[in-house]
Amino acid sequence: METKDMMMTSMLTMDKGENEAGKDKVKEEVGGDEEGTQQENGRLMLSDSVPEKGTKSLNSSSGQQVSNGFTTSTPQSPKEGPGTEASSGGMASAQGGGTGSSAPLGGFRTLVVQQTSLERPRETWSKKMDFLLSVIGYAVDLGNVWRFPYICYQNGGGAFLLPYMLMAVFGGVPLFYMELALGQFHRSGCISIWKHICPIFKGIGFAICIIALYVAFYYNTIMAWALYYLLSSFRSTLPWATCNNEWNTHSCHSYMYTDRNVSWTNSSTSPAEEFYTRQVLQVHLSEGLHQLGSVSWQLALCLLFIFTIVYFSIWKGVKTSGKVVWVTATFPYLVLLVLLVRGATLPGAWRGVVFYLKPDWEKLLSTTVWIDAAAQIFFSLGPGFGVLLAFASYNPFHNNCYKDALVTSSVNCLTSFLSGFVIFTVLGYMAEMRHQDVGAVAKDAGPSLLFIIYAEAITNMPGATFFAIIFFLMIIMLGLDSTFAGLEGVITAMLDEFPNLLAKRREWFVLGLVCVCYLGALSTLTNGGAFVVKLFEEYATGPAVITVVLLEVIAVSWFYGTNRFCNDIHLMLGFYPGWFWRICWVAICPCFLLFIIISFLAFPPDVKLFHYHYPPWTTVLGYCIGVSSFICVPAYMVYYLLSAKGTFKQRLLKSITPEPSSNQHRDFIVTNAI
Repeated sequence: METKDMMMTSMLTMDKGENEAGKDKVKEEVGGDEEGTQQENGRLMLSDSVPEKGTKSLNSSSGQQVSNGFTTSTPQSPKEGPGTEASSGGMASAQGGGTGSSAPLGGFRTLVVQQTSLERPRETWSKKMDFLLSVIGYAVDLGNVWRFPYICYQNGGGAFLLPYMLMAVFGGVPLFYMELALGQFHRSGCISIWKHICPIFKGIGFAICIIALYVAFYYNTIMAWALYYLLSSFRSTLPWATCNNEWNTHSCHSYMYTDRNVSWTNSSTSPAEEFYTRQVLQVHLSEGLHQLGSVSWQLALCLLFIFTIVYFSIWKGVKTSGKVVWVTATFPYLVLLVLLVRGATLPGAWRGVVFYLKPDWEKLLSTTVWIDAAAQIFFSLGPGFGVLLAFASYNPFHNNCYKDALVTSSVNCLTSFLSGFVIFTVLGYMAEMRHQDVGAVAKDAGPSLLFIIYAEAITNMPGATFFAIIFFLMIIMLGLDSTFAGLEGVITAMLDEFPNLLAKRREWFVLGLVCVCYLGALSTLTNGGAFVVKLFEEYATGPAVITVVLLEVIAVSWFYGTNRFCNDIHLMLGFYPGWFWRICWVAICPCFLLFIIISFLAFPPDVKLFHYHYPPWTTVLGYCIGVSSFICVPAYMVYYLLSAKGTFKQRLLKSITPEPSSNQHRDFIVTNAI
């Protein structure tokens, strides 16, 4: 799309006796409007005083001044290019020693020349709350409900909160803030934004899009499982409450609150476990990843329904998804509060809370605790998936993204803490009923914690049908928010990178993307689909996205420059980030990410699901899937250096030199005419 900037490069000279004539001449140029009126495209305003926020003067030391009172002297301020510099320089020299203060008629006159673009204006959020709820909905996902409580009690209970908070303050939140600021300033998706930061790192954007696709391949399958549970809940007796079903085995033992005399052995299985493994997943029909079996048509229909909801929520952009999140982001909090109150009234709930929060300070000496804390806060806040860049790019230019980063990240961490109480009050109740320790009941992690342990606990509550319906509705909505966000990150990136091809075909592109995600997820709907989900979760996203974010931080802090980045933030917000943020971006965050990567390589996960131990060849397969996305980064670097013109030194210099931004927000140049 061709950009045409309309600038006035000559000054109107008016002496005291010719003031009225000069005034008429300006009116004629802008269409004969009254003094102080505005013409929408390339408008020029003549007034006796500078606009309310533009009272600061222009001078050679401070650079040009925009009407909002913020300087545009930074090298990478939006829309700043050679033409802009020449124009603003000519105006500054024309006004000579002008002071910038308005004068009465016949004296100095103030001209405000607007620099605009003829490009299609960028879509924006309808309300500020649409943005906040979308970010909160993205950050607060299924991992907050199942992963944080499990990681917390496994790593010392209340003692785990110390490394968790330290990792959040020095690692997670600075990365979160950085991505929001980058997206809001450059108003671009995760691919095209790199030409304004460090062009040779553009491969990061393509890697992020591939990682987002891998996430969509398995993450939505978990919602399909939840939908299956939800549809099975509309009956008076829940199907996972008894052992009298066709899928049950002789090892099944029911634990209703009236069956206190039933003995539990190591070989015993609950009806909830058999419903999950033998009816929903049907993993007993698969021997492992080498024999996945057939696709479950029930799960295929459930996943199709999930993707249909996703499509009609995001096909029109943030205008529609911003409305949907008012339900999907708020409903889970209502359900969590209801379940917390219900769980707190169950017998034995206090045992679960004590187990959850009792500190084991000796575990802080273990590196595993710190690794888990770093990984948990990173994947909980979710930088590196292109979502925060995309969402922030639809914000007004002067939106306070600093405050947004603090609010949304705090809400996310508090939600994780609250979820722990919701889960462990129920685990304490289950331990009380089984006459076991809480640790023995809470041995399952991941989806099993929700679909087996919590589902079984619900069957033992009065009003089980009601609690089952709202619980699995909550699971679906927690997942939907994150899916909206993940796909919007890909859509924004591709539309910004290929505007001429895709800008007017968004609905068709989104349809194609959703279809690709659905087809890619079919392997997770087979009898061995749960094994595929676990493989993707362990290898396809974790190491790759952490490495990508490490390169992102290095590119922004070391190549683009922390000073330049802070100047960008000052231009948006009117203040510079403090030394704490600068140190985090330059040193602490890279060390934080490098620590996670080295830990992952030094201690590769021992992947196991149910009774299936993943063989060594699956580890190789997992690493290949992870590398398949990250390979985009070095591949694009080679492509860029080979395709650029000039000597190798010139190519290298060009590859790390940012291009000026061309954004949709408006800049004003204020000057005084004689």
